[in-house]
Amino acid sequence: MGKKLYVGSLSWGTTDQGLRDAFSQAGEVVSAQVIMDRMSGRSKGFGFVEMATQEEADAAIQMWNGKDLDGRAIVVNEARPMEERPPRQDRGGSRGGAGGRW
Repeated sequence: MGKKLYVGSLSWGTTDQGLRDAFSQAGEVVSAQVIMDRMSGRSKGFGFVEMATQEEADAAIQMWNGKDLDGRAIVVNEARPMEERPPRQDRGGSRGGAGGRW
């Protein structure tokens, strides 16, 4: 099974393919994805790369952590499972922006 890496501090212009091309220098890339904001369609500045083996993942961390990609020094480390977050609290009222006044 592959090893997933977190890649942070990405340039707004970095694409899935750019991430794949860069990390393929360290070994076989199973998947590469820049996370996009659903509302704006713009990059959130981070992504994930899955390498085929632990050794290739380690090589990618050594090769890219703190190094320049598309004009930004990126952060690369092993991805951790997403922590469970508490459910969102409903603030009450409508979302009309009237501040509760009619």
